[in-house]
Amino acid sequence: MEAGTPGGVSVQDEAVDKSNFKKCNQIAFYRRQKFLHPGKSLYRVLLDSVTLSDENVKFQIIHEENKVLLQVEIYEIEGNIFRLKIDEASPLRARYKVPDVLIKEPTTQRLFISHKEAGILVLSSVNEDYKLQVTANPFQVELQSKGETVMSINSNGLLYFEHLQPPPSDRKPTAQNEEEASDSSKEKQEDLGLWQEKFGSFLDIKAHGPSSVGMDFSLHGYDHVYGIPQHTETLLLKNTSDGDAYRLYNLDIFGHKIHDKIGIYGSVPLLLAHKPNRTSGIFWLNSSETLVDISTKAVAEHTPSRSAAETAKQRAVPLTNVRWMSESGIIDVFLLMGPTAFDIFKQFAQLTGTQALPPLFSLGYHQCRWNYEDEQDVKAVDAGFDAHDIPYDVIWLDIEHTDGKRYFTWDKQKFQNPRKMQEHLRKKKRKLVVIVDPHIKVDPSYPLYAQAKDKGYFVKDRSGQDFEGICWPGSSCYLDFTNPEVRKWYADQFAFKTYKASTNTLFVWNDMNEPSVFKGAELTMQKDAVHYNNWEHREVHNLYGFYQQMATAEGLIRRSSGKERPFVLTRSFFAGSQKYGAVWTGDNTAEWSYLKISIPMLLTINMAGISFCGADVGGFIGDPEPELLVRWYQAGAYQPFFRGHSNMESKRREPWLFGEKNTQIIRKAIRERYVLLPYLYTLFYRAHTAAEPVMRSLWIEFPEKMETFDVENEYMLGNALLVHPVTEKEAKTVTVLFPGSEEIWYDFRKFKRMEDAGTMKIPVTLENIPVFQRGGTVIPLKTAAGKSTEWMIDISYELHVALDTEAYAIGELYVDDGHSFQYLHKKQFLYRKFTFHKNILFSSCVDASGQYHTTCVVERVIVLGFGKQPTFVTASSKDGKKKEVVFTYDTKTSAMTLENLALSVDADWEICIS
Repeated sequence: MEAGTPGGVSVQDEAVDKSNFKKCNQIAFYRRQKFLHPGKSLYRVLLDSVTLSDENVKFQIIHEENKVLLQVEIYEIEGNIFRLKIDEASPLRARYKVPDVLIKEPTTQRLFISHKEAGILVLSSVNEDYKLQVTANPFQVELQSKGETVMSINSNGLLYFEHLQPPPSDRKPTAQNEEEASDSSKEKQEDLGLWQEKFGSFLDIKAHGPSSVGMDFSLHGYDHVYGIPQHTETLLLKNTSDGDAYRLYNLDIFGHKIHDKIGIYGSVPLLLAHKPNRTSGIFWLNSSETLVDISTKAVAEHTPSRSAAETAKQRAVPLTNVRWMSESGIIDVFLLMGPTAFDIFKQFAQLTGTQALPPLFSLGYHQCRWNYEDEQDVKAVDAGFDAHDIPYDVIWLDIEHTDGKRYFTWDKQKFQNPRKMQEHLRKKKRKLVVIVDPHIKVDPSYPLYAQAKDKGYFVKDRSGQDFEGICWPGSSCYLDFTNPEVRKWYADQFAFKTYKASTNTLFVWNDMNEPSVFKGAELTMQKDAVHYNNWEHREVHNLYGFYQQMATAEGLIRRSSGKERPFVLTRSFFAGSQKYGAVWTGDNTAEWSYLKISIPMLLTINMAGISFCGADVGGFIGDPEPELLVRWYQAGAYQPFFRGHSNMESKRREPWLFGEKNTQIIRKAIRERYVLLPYLYTLFYRAHTAAEPVMRSLWIEFPEKMETFDVENEYMLGNALLVHPVTEKEAKTVTVLFPGSEEIWYDFRKFKRMEDAGTMKIPVTLENIPVFQRGGTVIPLKTAAGKSTEWMIDISYELHVALDTEAYAIGELYVDDGHSFQYLHKKQFLYRKFTFHKNILFSSCVDASGQYHTTCVVERVIVLGFGKQPTFVTASSKDGKKKEVVFTYDTKTSAMTLENLALSVDADWEICIS
């Protein structure tokens, strides 16, 4: 949500004041690292220290000036991943290593030394596809695939490692060294922020001194890089200039500016590079504040055997340099070698886990506001959806539902019988989501506070007292979710007997978990606050929200004795957050530009493993004009997480408040979403089992088509739908790129084939946005929308079969009970495949280990691009029963519709067309 001050002061007071937040040059470790310019590295490998084991190759490197030894470990991990770790050989004390993000210690494969000569060490992988060439002086590593250099490390000499030192002596200075410490050197020390750092009126005391790390990577042949969410920025990462790096530091920036590299609510330190024949990735596992510099340039192709004349006419090859700089920790980096984008997604999931399978209701529409006032308001809004015949699944309660912003409680006046309210929603087959933030009101009579204080579960300040900051309740303490004992205790708070008046229709929203601290430095926690095991906040900052969501999801699973899937939305996130639920893009504004930027923001989050993401429909801050609201609903309906939300200061905006015409269009958009749910749920199953993103940049599906590499105004939903939201006011046309000259595209609603691939101007009205089905795909849909997802369980299916140039199509359908873990523990699911080939549509089983009985049938099939009027159609089931099928054929669109099929979803059958 939303920054503000205690005592109900207007939220507008905290609207983005840029001076609250640091520019890169105000960050001391960034300034220190930038003193190191590209050039020859001062690190050299001690070749006699090389040791080989089954697990890794280890050696030491030494800094020629300060003589500090660093330990380097190189691992090959199965599935084309390399890991490079650099730590001090003998640090003053242990440096922070990120726990809990990797799902397990990765399985390694043995590397071999295939070549060793003066100053060079070549390591080969088992299959010899990959070689790592380690140069001793200066230290650098080159990663080659089949002889081609893909990536080099420290080739610009920017490896940077501040070793831990004892604090400067605090003895009384003598007259002599008093003089020596002239003013200028004092200023210099201050400026470097080694032991303390000022920002405005804030002072960050660095008890352990400077501990920053950094390294450069050169990506050969690449000039398109993506990833490192979350920024309000373009899809394609831009070159950074001095003082304008991409920042990964989770912050509560209310009404964040567009096209800004400042970090907002979440951080995933994963960068992807793409060129037509290969995709590579860099996963920099570090949870302290991190800055990323990017510079792309063309360099002459290096081929030793060329003559001078040949060299003169050689082509320039792009090269992208990426420099990672973190405040603390160690260097622990995973090089994901692809070679395809889908391989990278699998590799990242192998390390950090896949998207949790959402309960089906959470893929429906969510209605939220800060705040729905009371039980009567909730009932009235719920009834409004029925009265206007608009499907929805979940109504949300923001902070005002609690007793004085004490989470896990209810306002006794406004919510006198919350259990009855939830029962009312349950009868309507709908759910409730409530907000549970990480800050806890300082109030000894509040049991949650009293218990946590008593057990020592709050984050401490540098003097060992409970850290206190201001947030919604006023003075607040912050639970230390980095402590596993705190997480377990927190999860227990969701038990039905503990969380009074909660029922199994209640799910959770974690907000403000960057953590947000009003009046704090950059509106967050002091970096010198102290967590579990005495780690400073600076080490763990970007993990705070990740851990709260982990504990909350665990609590929801545990309250159902492990039977039910949780739903938790979080604002702050890190690599691996996909395992615990959904994220959203935070406090956006009701302006066209925010609708437009939401597309690249969501595509980037999807690329970083988190498929379940969305942006507040309508814009959280301000009042959207009706046209903008309509366009946002139309876009949101084709995005993974679909929630309307608005700020306390905004006018009410339930979908029926903008006149009959707009209500009708919004109803149509939401119904389209509900009808599409079988396809969307199947995509989420693919994300869950195969790490395929639900919402995809065009280049992921069309990796060789250069014209797709920077497209961010349209996207693929799965591999079958091309969606082009309308993001301009009063647009009469949009320019759509249909990628791939050999592809066929069909209008998703009218079924007609688009004339050609390439760029086309498409006329639009306010009625809907352009959506196209790709030839060669089969999309499963429901034949009608219901009041909510649960009302639709028995509604029959229809298949849209879009033929490609070979008159072929294939698609899948995944079905389970939509809410439990039975699909996992008891293999209760159906996973079906539909194939159209040689004028026969087959239904077959993809995964025979799954069993799930449903009475649902496929009622209708529409075949798009069927070249000629058929004469006869028959359907036959496995038991040999044949029946004639009623069909119609539209000569204008070449679409053939087969009706009244009543073919079982859970059985094999075929339809023959002659």
